Amino acid sequence: MSVLNELLEYQKVDAELRKVEQEISATPERKKYVQAKKFMKTAAEKLDIQDNRAKELRRTAQELTRRYMEISKSLSEFAGVDEMVDGGGDVTFYKRNAQALADSLRALKGEINKLIAAIESACDEYKKLKEQTIVMQKQYKEYSEKYTEVKNSRAAEVAEITARMKAIEKKIPAEILAKYTAKRNERIFPVLAALKDGRCVCGMDFPIAQQGRLSDGNVIECEHCHRLIYKAEA
Repeated sequence: MSVLNELLEYQKVDAELRKVEQEISATPERKKYVQAKKFMKTAAEKLDIQDNRAKELRRTAQELTRRYMEISKSLSEFAGVDEMVDGGGDVTFYKRNAQALADSLRALKGEINKLIAAIESACDEYKKLKEQTIVMQKQYKEYSEKYTEVKNSRAAEVAEITARMKAIEKKIPAEILAKYTAKRNERIFPVLAALKDGRCVCGMDFPIAQQGRLSDGNVIECEHCHRLIYKAEA
């Protein structure tokens, strides 16, 4: 049997393996497992974001506290304003300063309200994240076990198909098998496709000069879909 025929036989058996893989992938057990696994991978990242946000809110709170203390100190200076006015102090000056402090207090109050809203929002998000994490931890553990059971239930079938593929592999040159495997890993399937009416299965036209290279069981790579194209026997 030619190398091309061996490759086609290998692909035929590989199609059986691919069918089993797809059936396993489509099970609700795997979908739930993958969902939980994906969440768990990003959970640490999300917690880091929450932690950085908490630090920023803490810095904002410290800054607002500092500004509040400064305004409080300035206000304390107005405790003896009557005596200062009686002593010849400029009333307009005191009024202007008082107005500036009132404006600062109003602005500070607005920033404090924003900070309170941001803290409440951060607390809500953290609570939701914590609840989701607990749920996903349980789901990950449960469906990891169930997914393993699903794979184990098809293990004998996979082993039998794999054994047949291994037997055929021995008849295929290593460099050709490596090229097939690389394309299979790139999710290209079928890897080998017959040229039909001068076209690849993806619709790509092959010039006559290229078609001539397909004699004697040779294969060429499609520039569009990267499958290995061969000429079917008449």
